[in-house]
Amino acid sequence: MLDILLIRGIVAMFLIAIVSATIGSFSVFRGSTFFVAGIAHGALAGAALGIFISITFFEINPLIVALLFSIFFALSIGFATRRKEDVDIAVGVMFALSMSLAVLFLSMIREYATVAWGLIIGDVLLLSSGDLNILLASVMTVLIIFVLFYRKMLYVIFDRESAEAAGIRVSLHETLLFIMIAVGVVALLKCVGSILVYALLIVPAASSRRLFGSVPGTIVGAFVISLVSGLGGIALSMYLSVAPSALAGLIASAIYAISLLKR
Repeated sequence: MLDILLIRGIVAMFLIAIVSATIGSFSVFRGSTFFVAGIAHGALAGAALGIFISITFFEINPLIVALLFSIFFALSIGFATRRKEDVDIAVGVMFALSMSLAVLFLSMIREYATVAWGLIIGDVLLLSSGDLNILLASVMTVLIIFVLFYRKMLYVIFDRESAEAAGIRVSLHETLLFIMIAVGVVALLKCVGSILVYALLIVPAASSRRLFGSVPGTIVGAFVISLVSGLGGIALSMYLSVAPSALAGLIASAIYAISLLKR
């Protein structure tokens, strides 16, 4: 059984590295990394509601509700920024709302606290085949959007005004980016928990940008750093008997600290 769980964990880390390379890099390029933290807590609120619905009304996968919440919060932030609201304020308001809902729903499922706790801290070594299938489907969705709209999204991220002048539908591509982030966050929720989504999604891309600079270099480097952090976390957890996600986050943070030494 341990071997199967270990294989699932290793496969999951490869998939997480893909999400970090794509969504993480785009978020770093756009300067909207705090956005990821807000969406992660929105996903937690949705997952908690999903658990409550399952134990009170009918069976439903909590990750489905988490995805719906994530997309709602992502699009709400996008709408607020298009209404000329400062992005930090929009994310902060949604962060407060999502955390309030998360605490509310978690307080309604106290007898299932262990299930909810799993969504907060996650454990990549306890994934079921269903969890891995959801992660794979999420990564495939992200990759399809990434491949189809890669150049236009970069154009919008780096030069919004020129993109508009060139006839690119800026709002559409920003919406697609927000949906990508929402899907990616939910994909990582069961693996590393809402607390450490930021560590595995953003920190590798931030380190890679400092180390390599170019867009292709940042994307490839983010994949490698995320993968090394994830696999390193799993390897160390075998000896230290602690959460692999925490160790992966520490490794990723250490790599970022090293990247700061680069001139």
